[in-house]
Amino acid sequence: VMLHLNPISSVHIHQKPLVFLLNSPLPLVWKLKTERLAPGIRRVFFVSLGSVVQFEKGNFSLSAETEEKLFPEKNEHLLQWAQKEYGAVTSFTELKISRNIYIKVGE
Repeated sequence: VMLHLNPISSVHIHQKPLVFLLNSPLPLVWKLKTERLAPGIRRVFFVSLGSVVQFEKGNFSLSAETEEKLFPEKNEHLLQWAQKEYGAVTSFTELKISRNIYIKVGE
């Protein structure tokens, strides 16, 4: 699955830390395509067991962390866990089948 990350239109370059929970019932390869995300900013990608994140060439991967995690099975429980763990969830998306996911990050 190709994960496209871009800042919202009002933000020229996104310069804040991000945390992503990438959950799938089957192991996946998450391919990251980013635009206008500042280098050197901490970004964490938690993936379901057996999944991996592939980064584009460049220095984005130097400040990104990937960790496999056993997530709660149901989406409601996953959302509750994320809110408890991080205090807030700014976006939650559930897709049944997709090859491309587009996410705008920002304020």
